[in-house]
Amino acid sequence: MVRLFVALEIPDELRAELAALQSGVPGARWVDPDNFHITLRFIGEIDGAQARDLDEMLLGIRAPSFPVQIAGVGNFGDAKPRVLYAAVAPNPALEHLKKKVDSAVARAGIALEGGKFRPHVTLARFSGREMAGHHLAQFMASHGLLRSEPFFVRQFSLFSSLTRPEGSIYTLEADYPLTFTSRALG
Repeated sequence: MVRLFVALEIPDELRAELAALQSGVPGARWVDPDNFHITLRFIGEIDGAQARDLDEMLLGIRAPSFPVQIAGVGNFGDAKPRVLYAAVAPNPALEHLKKKVDSAVARAGIALEGGKFRPHVTLARFSGREMAGHHLAQFMASHGLLRSEPFFVRQFSLFSSLTRPEGSIYTLEADYPLTFTSRALG
């Protein structure tokens, strides 16, 4: 069994920019910047045959490359935050790719778990025991207008995940290229 997810990698410059934000919230378990990504679909644990089927379906995806931009910060859990994240600006091309990935996962015979797609980069996690309180509110206010330079997505990737007490270890398993488009960043 292998635990998998499909995601977009982010450029090193953006990793550094987001890593620079990681402070000022007591109790936050900051994510290692090497693990920053934008999840398109969490797969979960599957066997080798399913993983091969998934790889085959993902290889068949045809979608254009597109720009992505980080726009603001947010948290999941509101009153009891579980995750602090950098949000991805609304993006029809990203939504299109997400739907194609979901279709490929379903065609590989893997059940899709629901939930609204909210593209983001996880910056920190909270276990529930921590009370970030006003520190989190200050973080949100200070970084609410965060805007990154757009970056061009030229591929999406399949990662395996090994969960450890000190943090997850992500391993790149495969890349899937997107079709080049000459559309300029704007």
